[in-house]
Amino acid sequence: MTDHTTAQAFLGQTVWVTGVNQGIGLAVAETFTAQGAEVIGFDLRHDETVERPFRRLALDVTDAEAVARTCEELFAAGTGIDALVNVAGILRLGALETLGLDDWQQSFAVNAAGPFHLMRAVVPVLKRQGKGCIVSVSSNAAHVPRARMAVYGASKAALTSLTMTAGLELAPFGIRCNVVSPGSTDTPMLRGMWSDADGAARTIAGNHAQHRIGIPLGKLATPQDIANTVVFLASPAAGHITMMDVLVDGGATLGK
Repeated sequence: MTDHTTAQAFLGQTVWVTGVNQGIGLAVAETFTAQGAEVIGFDLRHDETVERPFRRLALDVTDAEAVARTCEELFAAGTGIDALVNVAGILRLGALETLGLDDWQQSFAVNAAGPFHLMRAVVPVLKRQGKGCIVSVSSNAAHVPRARMAVYGASKAALTSLTMTAGLELAPFGIRCNVVSPGSTDTPMLRGMWSDADGAARTIAGNHAQHRIGIPLGKLATPQDIANTVVFLASPAAGHITMMDVLVDGGATLGK
């Protein structure tokens, strides 16, 4: 864990993060922990061979009943919540006509319905306490069309809209809701898209045949880049920021 401040900005706060087994979710959970938060990390599965500095719970975010039950049990046990960070996501690639109904349903179940289930469970608590925030990790594919990402982009656009609407509804209660939209980030999900060792170089260079301009900064994002932005939006430094969608993509969408 590197490249972030270790100031105890979140000392005494409890942060819930989904998708913590790897990639962006893991970086987010570790960064909040390093800044003093008690982190509850959710994922469908966890690598039990590796110790983590935060509490981990197995949870299928697509299962509405399981989400409600888990949240009720945590609250009943005295666990609080100051921030919810929706990171868990899946990527189904393919030309539109090759994607199946399962691709559509699973993408929306994880990328959009999962955060919806969690928001429904925690919002009443956040409203009662009159403070807190929600940060959802979407994608720059929700801003511009990406070839072979029809379902992914649509589900992430739904997540963005959901979070913005939550921000509007919860603003009177002092609760802030923001979105972070990464571009190409060096995670197992991105590496799974590459067919050979030149995948990173091709991603950075872009593909004009697919109307991708590449990354002007000339490098991939790291999970820590995204985590730093998430943590900032959850911090007092962003205390007057809500309903914002921050693109962290090295300029790949030209600031759109």
